[in-house]
Amino acid sequence: MKTILLVSPYWKEEHRWMMSSFKLAELWQRLGYRVVVVCMGGETKIEDVSDTLTVHYRKDVFLPDPLNFGIAFGFWRSAWRLIKKEKPDLLVCNKVLFWSSFSLIPLRFLGYKFILLTDALVGMTWWPRPKFAKVIMGIGGWTVGWLVLLCAKRIVFFHPQPEGLLKKLGVWKKSQVIPTGIDTTHYLRLTTHVLGKVVVTYVGRLESVKGVDDFLAATVPLKKNYPHLTIQVVGWYKEGHPLVKAYEREVLFTRLRNDIPEILATTDIFVMPSYSEGLSNALMEAMSSGCACIVSRVGGNVFLVQEGESGLCFAPGNREELREHVRFLIAHPEKRMEFGKNARERIEEVFSWGKIGEKYRQLFAE
Repeated sequence: MKTILLVSPYWKEEHRWMMSSFKLAELWQRLGYRVVVVCMGGETKIEDVSDTLTVHYRKDVFLPDPLNFGIAFGFWRSAWRLIKKEKPDLLVCNKVLFWSSFSLIPLRFLGYKFILLTDALVGMTWWPRPKFAKVIMGIGGWTVGWLVLLCAKRIVFFHPQPEGLLKKLGVWKKSQVIPTGIDTTHYLRLTTHVLGKVVVTYVGRLESVKGVDDFLAATVPLKKNYPHLTIQVVGWYKEGHPLVKAYEREVLFTRLRNDIPEILATTDIFVMPSYSEGLSNALMEAMSSGCACIVSRVGGNVFLVQEGESGLCFAPGNREELREHVRFLIAHPEKRMEFGKNARERIEEVFSWGKIGEKYRQLFAE
């Protein structure tokens, strides 16, 4: 059995999940690979998840929202020792401009060749919301982030990036697009909804870049005209989060849940209001569940949702436009059903693991 060593910023922690890392690790195991992960976390430990998956955590210092950035000095040496011990057949690094990705620079000088995966170019095509964080990440993106890109043997983007930018960076010829994709068998529309009742859902962390404040400000006023409207937020947040305090009487906050397929099966409208976004796993799950989706017109959102066919789009931060889209879908159940049906079909045709798995099989064979 061949081994993939995956360098990831994080794995599974309450406040920092690297969804693409552990989803892809699951896919690669299905393709017949053993996966060894080295990542940062709240403590240094080794977790033997199964015969084909081991996760090595290195304790870091975590800078919270809006930076969401861990620092672990000497991380590259941890990766180096693990490479020498495991002798993996493939070296893969997920994400650019996280501390873990900086390890590619010394490891490349030692002769190791990595496949670099990323859903966005932080500081170039993806930015945090506050201005000071934008400046910090912009500087980082065009210096050390660029160097990481140059050190990669191959670069796989989860959704298309501007061709002109990739040529300017000098990485166009070694870049390609392979979405993370999704196992659609877990997501089906299982229930018949109550007539007149509409459920609007957001799934994700309550971080500034996610635009949850816009989602709540846009949708909560609609409850006055639609008393059977249910608004729910599913995901991690700090105790005493200001949005929870402000809206807990009108909105259902569920924290992290393990039954996302069941939640989405009873969701009519799914909203992804991010100011910047890669290829959202939550959005793919909602589309797989046949939800009518409303998304901000950024990043991978517009790669997933075909505007007017499988959902509606709005300018990030435009609460009025978002509210009108939600109002329209509440009033037109037939349109919700049409969008949901088209969304499911788009996921099956382009993003299902059957198709994505073959693309990764070809990449690894090369």
